[in-house]
Amino acid sequence: MTRADDIADPSHVHGVALALVVLVLAMANFLAILDLTIVNVLVPQIAGGLAVSSADGTWVITSYAVAEAIMVPLTGWLAERFGPVKVFVLGIIGFGFVSVLCGLATTLPMLIVFRIMLGICGGPLIPLSQTLLLTVVPKKYEMSALAVWSMTTILAPIAGPALGGIIADQWSWPWAFHFKLPLALPLAALAWYVLRKHEMPTKKTRVDFVGLGLLILWVGALQVMLGNGQNMDWFNNDFIVALLIVTILGFISFVIWEMTDPQPIVDLRIFANRAFSVSMLVIFLAYGAMFGAVVLVPLWMQNIMGYTATLAGYNTAFAGIWSVILAPVVTKLMTKWDHRLLVMIGLLLCAASSLVRITYSLDVTFWQTLWPQVLQGLSFPLILIPLMDMSVSSLPAKDTASGAGQFNFIRTLSGAIATASVVALWEDAIKWNKAVLAGTVQHGQDMLLALQQLGGFTEAKARSLFDMAVLQQAAQLGTNNAFLSVGVVLLVTALVVWIAPKPPRHAENGNSKPPMGH
Repeated sequence: MTRADDIADPSHVHGVALALVVLVLAMANFLAILDLTIVNVLVPQIAGGLAVSSADGTWVITSYAVAEAIMVPLTGWLAERFGPVKVFVLGIIGFGFVSVLCGLATTLPMLIVFRIMLGICGGPLIPLSQTLLLTVVPKKYEMSALAVWSMTTILAPIAGPALGGIIADQWSWPWAFHFKLPLALPLAALAWYVLRKHEMPTKKTRVDFVGLGLLILWVGALQVMLGNGQNMDWFNNDFIVALLIVTILGFISFVIWEMTDPQPIVDLRIFANRAFSVSMLVIFLAYGAMFGAVVLVPLWMQNIMGYTATLAGYNTAFAGIWSVILAPVVTKLMTKWDHRLLVMIGLLLCAASSLVRITYSLDVTFWQTLWPQVLQGLSFPLILIPLMDMSVSSLPAKDTASGAGQFNFIRTLSGAIATASVVALWEDAIKWNKAVLAGTVQHGQDMLLALQQLGGFTEAKARSLFDMAVLQQAAQLGTNNAFLSVGVVLLVTALVVWIAPKPPRHAENGNSKPPMGH
């Protein structure tokens, strides 16, 4: 498409309207992804406020993740049936009002129901914001607009713990939900104002209800299993074993049905494209490892190092500064460099940020913990932006929407699996290291006697202090083990990315096929 044609295209926006469109779409994407992590540091407060255990409180995270993951592949049908702009605007409005209902919940079952409703409203915002952006933005601005949109995908999971930490220390947990309504309503009004004339024709299409039901079954069972496995002793619990069986059988049935249905809700046939399938594998491993580190850092800082939720959140958010700085540079590099090389560099930087942390001891200072966050922040745009483009650049035009939708689904699912896996690995590593330390500490009895005689402690107090010291050391060693595992996964993924064929190079003026999404 020539530049003159681009200007004449009535489906595109220009000038101030272009800036507003990018802002609206990026902010809606930010709000939807933010809710995946903002409550992570608030679970103890929520559990206390609703008089339930912290283990039960994790359902608040799981319920939203399940609903959002399921809604992503359903978004394409909703957009065709009702119009993408209408679905997008109503999603933002619903997101704002349901967020308030979450903050007003007085029981855990009530909060879980509202969180499911919140995921239903927020799920379509992620793929639709990408679809609309690459539909109404002129081609020469596509890469720049995609960079801005991608930054919200990167920053939202990082900003979540920071905002959650501030809310935990300064206010109360309901404010993690209440503050979204004043943002959502003006955002919805602005979205309707700038996008309503770009609404697309609707058509009544058949929905694959069997495929949708199987998707809900296996994803729901998987998320509930991951969210509660650690608290229920994993596969020593009959309920967790039953969920595993349902997940496996549901997934196999889902794949068989979708491969044979003429109009599947998720078109799995595009996995025959090697570039796409390798990109999906890389984003699953890479985003999972990246998200696992984002979850682990605040847990370590609060539970072991004794920092407040606010400081732990600030530490995590520090990575976001470097992501913002590098994102526009990455979009320029993508016009000249092999995407696989950029992704590999990003994966190596992210691996380095985790491997640096395995040298930490209990004496590490707050400022020393910031340096790995620089590496992590630099790695995010190098990994996510080229991968997002790689995943669909080799697909036929008719499959790009399906490809982008599956990219977002895999990314959301990967983050949920990583959260449960990293926390389980971390807690098991702490238990194992405590057992090892307790069995190898020499002169333990002498140390207890010294605490009693020189410190003036009772035997019970001395034993308590001794056990606490052992537990702290075990916890730090367990954290180092968890970061080592994350680093190894990232190093392996840096090799896997080269299995993909070389993607087409994008011209700097943006005359390449856009990665659209449903």
